[in-house]
Parts: sequence; structure tokens; C-alpha cells
Amino acid sequence: MHAPDPNDLTTLMGTGLAVLDAGLRVVWLNPALGEMLDVGPRTAVGQDVGLLMREPSLPGQLARALGERRAFNLRNVTFGIARGREVTADLAVQPLDGSQLLLELHPLAAGLDAAATPLSATLRGFAHEVKNPLAGLRGAAQLLERRVAEADLKQLAAMVIAEADRLAALADGLLRHGGAARIAPVNVHELLERLDALIEAQPDAPRLKHDFDPSLPDSTGDADRLLQVLLNLARNATEAGAACITLRTRVEHGARLGERTVRSALRVDIVDDGPGVPDAIRDSLFQPLVSGRPDGTGLGLALSREIAREHGGELRYSSRPGETVFSLFLPMERHHD
Repeated sequence: MHAPDPNDLTTLMGTGLAVLDAGLRVVWLNPALGEMLDVGPRTAVGQDVGLLMREPSLPGQLARALGERRAFNLRNVTFGIARGREVTADLAVQPLDGSQLLLELHPLAAGLDAAATPLSATLRGFAHEVKNPLAGLRGAAQLLERRVAEADLKQLAAMVIAEADRLAALADGLLRHGGAARIAPVNVHELLERLDALIEAQPDAPRLKHDFDPSLPDSTGDADRLLQVLLNLARNATEAGAACITLRTRVEHGARLGERTVRSALRVDIVDDGPGVPDAIRDSLFQPLVSGRPDGTGLGLALSREIAREHGGELRYSSRPGETVFSLFLPMERHHD
């Protein structure tokens, strides 16, 4: 695909669009983007894209996206031109034919800075929308559970019901203003057994391995929310093409969690043998709307980190081709805000 024709409908869109060439120079932008940045085509076309950005790492990320032919999304990016006009926007990057990149900018309304707005508040509208489909899903699973005779099918229907209830509870938690986690004793190995069952029920499920420390005591937390974190991590690994996932538990002594160091923390590792995290999104992986997949929402990891921090813990990762490790850290002593 070459730069759009000026008579194309893209020139009439309210979304800011630009096309970059293989050298990351602007070859086309639509009027909406020109208006956002207060720049005309004569000024922008032919210029290095770095002149439009206030984020020094972005040109490198764009170059990697071009070289790897990968789409990605970034949240809360600052754009501007030499005259000083700045715009904060969500950015979607899509490779085009002919070694070009399409940039799509969605400006953020004033006061909606991602750093200042809790993710749960951003997701309340989404949570509201999913409650009705979840109720329908639960009802259908209940009918199936009553009508099937095979024990295996009854067990699968019961799993669907339990998952619908868990997701409905999570949605309720997002909808409640300031809804706090329901803290109670949690056996992490029981959580991982539930995770096993959910992974194995998926089509083309990866192989699962366990590397557990059986001496670990119970922790404390909201079991449903913590299971959601682990499920997000496992599903990401599956969707990335992992053939094997290892679930590992350990004690981490002297762990640094946010601004404090704790004597000991529970560490749960989700290890996969997939291709690894794309270079283009390594520095922004936990930001909302950042995804390595064109069809990804970019919400799972952002929400997972928020849940970890709400428990006084942290979510980290390391990645190379053939071994990606996402680690959930939870303080072994009770966390107080």
C-alpha cells in the first residue's frame, strides 16, 4: 500500500493518520493529524518522524516494528512540533506493503492522563458491558450441566459456570467505586491447580510442568483476582505460541516491591518456551493498550500489574527467545496501604 490518495476517505477522518517510509520520514498525513499538531503537509512531508515526537525511544521502536513487520499499540505518547504544540495520544502502528508504516493517533481528552487515572476506572464501562453476556453464558452452561449425562461434560459445564461467576465478581469489583480486594488466606498451589484445569480445557493446550516449593505457607489475598493474573499470563504464553509452560513457586528473600524491601516474598513464575516479547514493546509492555498482537486489547498485563500492586506486590518479566518468565511477587507478611 502506498500513501493514500488525497481524494481518499482517510483525508476526511477525524483520526490522525500518517504514513512513514522505510527511513521513518513522513510521506503523507491527513488533515486531522495536521490540525492536531498545528502542522501543514508542506512542513511535515519529508521530515524525520522524530521531529513530531517528544518520546526519544519511539523512533527505535518504530524501526524495529518496520524490520519485524509487527503491529503494536502504545498508550499516552506525547507528540509535538518545533513550535511547541504538544498532544498526548494513544498510538497504533501498523506495517504496510512497500516497507511503510501507518501511524494512527487517538488524542486523550484533558484530564484522562493514564498516569493519573486508575486502570480500574478506565475499565468500568467495559465491566458493565460484559455482565449481561456473562449471565447468558452461565445460564447456558447450567442447562448443559443438567442435560448431559457424561461426567466429563458435566465437569466442563461446571467449570464454565465457575469461570462466569469469577469474571462476574471481577466485573463487580471494577464497577464498585473504590472496591477493595477481598483479602483472605490463599493457598497458591490450589490456585495453580485451578489454573491447570483452565489451561488444559483450552483447544491446543500447551504441555504443563510443575516446579513447586511444597514448604510454602499460605499467603493472603483475593483469590479470584490473583487467579486472573495467573490466567492472563498463561493465556499470553499460549497465544504467543508456547508449546510448554512451567509453573514454579519459590520464596524470594529481601525482595524489592515498589518503594519498599520486604524480608520475604512469595514468587510465582510462569515460564514459557515461546518466541519472547517483541523488542518494540519491551519498555512499555505493562502500559494499557500496548499489545504485541494486532488483535490484542493490551489490557491484560496492565490490569495484572494493578492487581499485583493492590496486594502490595509486583509483576516483572524477563524474556529471550525460548524462555520468557513472568514473575508475580507477593509479600509474605500482610500488606497495609
